[in-house]
Amino acid sequence: MNKILVLGAGLVAGPLVDYLLEQPAFSLTIADLVLEKARKLVGDHPRAVARSLDLSEESLLKAQIDNADLVISMVPYTYHPLVARLCLAAKTNLVTASYVSEKMKSLDSAARNAGILFLNELGLDPGIDHMEAMRIIDEVKQEGGDVTSFTSFCGGLPAPEANDNPMGYKFSWSPAGVLLAGKNSAKYLENGKEVSISPKDLFDSTRKIDIEGLGVFEGYPNRNSLPYIDLYGIPKVETMLRGTLRYEGWCPTLKKFVDLGLLDQEVKKWKGITYRDFIRGLMEDVRLPGTKEALAAHWKIDTDSDILKRMEWLDLLSEKSIEMEKGSALDVLAERMEAKMQFGPGERDMIVMQHVFHSKESSGRKNRITSTLIDFGVPFGYSAMARTVGLPAAIGARLILEGKINLTGVHIPVIKEIYSPILEELKTLGIRFDFKKENL
Repeated sequence: MNKILVLGAGLVAGPLVDYLLEQPAFSLTIADLVLEKARKLVGDHPRAVARSLDLSEESLLKAQIDNADLVISMVPYTYHPLVARLCLAAKTNLVTASYVSEKMKSLDSAARNAGILFLNELGLDPGIDHMEAMRIIDEVKQEGGDVTSFTSFCGGLPAPEANDNPMGYKFSWSPAGVLLAGKNSAKYLENGKEVSISPKDLFDSTRKIDIEGLGVFEGYPNRNSLPYIDLYGIPKVETMLRGTLRYEGWCPTLKKFVDLGLLDQEVKKWKGITYRDFIRGLMEDVRLPGTKEALAAHWKIDTDSDILKRMEWLDLLSEKSIEMEKGSALDVLAERMEAKMQFGPGERDMIVMQHVFHSKESSGRKNRITSTLIDFGVPFGYSAMARTVGLPAAIGARLILEGKINLTGVHIPVIKEIYSPILEELKTLGIRFDFKKENL
């Protein structure tokens, strides 16, 4: 029986554990700093055990890895190099859902020499996005064509019926990570020209994205899209853009938040200060007595604008006192969002991903190819985010242990041997793309 060590029992681990325990040839150890979280996933299953594990206790982590045939690391990416180093020593295969860091990439040669596979970026984004992109790109190439444009947008959102707050967004975990992503710069290729976006201009660089059956969303660029030209093997591409998807209204609101300094990370003392005074303190010139009026003047918007209504709804213009002792402006905003933007009992989340390709056949004919994934969470069950992140990693682990992926070194799922069987298995689990090809 193959022994799998799952590191981390967080929000996306449930579908992964359930899938693997459906395979009779596998036994699982689920390890987490919080033992109760691991126990909840294990239940009374005879082929699973829960362990309390602090990753800073390297000797204990080593003992668990030494006893495993494969490790799935669902802990924060900063721990992956440590886990990978111990997997190297034990000659144990490793699966993660995280981006390949430079430290992980540097282990490629050592992993090849050890005859083991470190398969990363096996989640949703990154993960499923790569797999569907490469499936279509490889098909275009097989037919003798070239991809001339690729745009991709992905978002984890409330399902339409749960989209009932002014921000158009809900969290099932701390919003700090989402807000921090709003401080990133971006770079992409459009019509043959490189475009660089500074963090302060990120939410100004939006476009309308029409998703059939759902309506119009906002899309903004996600970090650096340029390396994917080589990674996907499409050197003739003139547009390469990967981005994030949100309901309309998010981007102009976050743009004003950025301009005001609400995403700043300088730690200050807040105890006893009201949210109203906190906001007034972020404005350099406050001449008007009313905070709402002063903010409207500061932002050069109307006092009845939707952005100010969102500020009011978050209680950021209220006389309520900030309860945290100290923190950054971003921490204050995250606290308000966490308090107001949670999923209610039985509410569904939604994953939306859309790839749009332009291709040119050897005959000169041009095509537009659209591939769209829409997946919903299960009321009172697993979220769409948990399914689309956890299941690809679980399927990849199964394929490795069954000998159906015979690779060594550090990889991501851009190789047909990896992406094809995973996409096929995801279809059987209800995670599938709608595909449309049009002649231009």
